[in-house]
Amino acid sequence: MSLSKNISVGVLALQGDYEAHKKQLQSLAVKAREVRLAGDLKNLDALIIPGGETTTMDKLIDRFKLRQPLINFCRSKPVFGTCAGLIMLSKKIEDNQSGVEPLGLLDIDVLRNGYGRQVFSFEEEININLGNGKSQMAATFIRAPKITRIGKGVKVLGEFKNEPVLISQNKVLASSFHAELGQDTSLLRYFLKTFASG
Repeated sequence: MSLSKNISVGVLALQGDYEAHKKQLQSLAVKAREVRLAGDLKNLDALIIPGGETTTMDKLIDRFKLRQPLINFCRSKPVFGTCAGLIMLSKKIEDNQSGVEPLGLLDIDVLRNGYGRQVFSFEEEININLGNGKSQMAATFIRAPKITRIGKGVKVLGEFKNEPVLISQNKVLASSFHAELGQDTSLLRYFLKTFASG
């Protein structure tokens, strides 16, 4: 993975499963930095927004004065959002009773827990096409969001039951599922090579 050796990737570490992302990055010999303050974004080549609880994540983003710095960073640098990360990157959250304010960087609408609550978590094979033909990969859905609308500039890279679960727009990659659990680093490697090594 020589393309990624000199890349420095931040992982938003306010809440959620950021440690799993850090471990995957370190397994690829990629520099990983926890991001909690605006200054932590300096000199990063890319950012990962992990899964977690969006209401808590949203409040902590504001508490640590990270909202505008995050938006500025994600407009110019590559970012990978998984599960709650996808929700935070979206333009609109349906049934948004908690008043979460998304960052608005992906032209999509999402439904939180669209694939069921925690007790309905599951792992399934999804269909993906990362530019080298169609294939399948295992994906873990834990309180996963469902994408209900896709804008014109959004590319669908993966589907589950004919519904989009892996998308990209500009320098943003996002998944409804958790890509950091287990030993499979193929999606992280794709992000690093395609988005963060340019």
